[in-house]
Amino acid sequence: MKFRSRRRSPPEVNLTSLIDVVFLLLLFFMVSATFEKLGRMQVELPQAQPNVEQEQQPDRITVTVDTEGQFFVNDRELVNTDIETVKRALVSVAGERRDLPLVISADGRAPHQAVVTVMDAASQIGLARVSFAIKRNGVTP
Repeated sequence: MKFRSRRRSPPEVNLTSLIDVVFLLLLFFMVSATFEKLGRMQVELPQAQPNVEQEQQPDRITVTVDTEGQFFVNDRELVNTDIETVKRALVSVAGERRDLPLVISADGRAPHQAVVTVMDAASQIGLARVSFAIKRNGVTP
């Protein structure tokens, strides 16, 4: 008995049905995407002009102390150097927010008492994030 091995032809994959399915899925998604846009309700909202522009809240408070001990809160000079004046200025700038950082920019020749007054006023109104501005290698941050 002689067994002969038959040479089989390589298997063929019929892609016709696969192409048909992919085409039908593509067609389904294209049609459903257009229905989504047509099914929306078109509403035109009314417009209003605001009477008063809202003032932007500052992201930090800057207090500058010059060589003579004068205070400037966000570049506005205070009328005197009393602690109550400094507190009122800080409250007016901070509003209800007590989480704003306070940056003290004091001149190197400014009186020490002026810097202490700013720090005391800040702690009395509840501003706890206090830092000092410095100059490194002739460059201000």
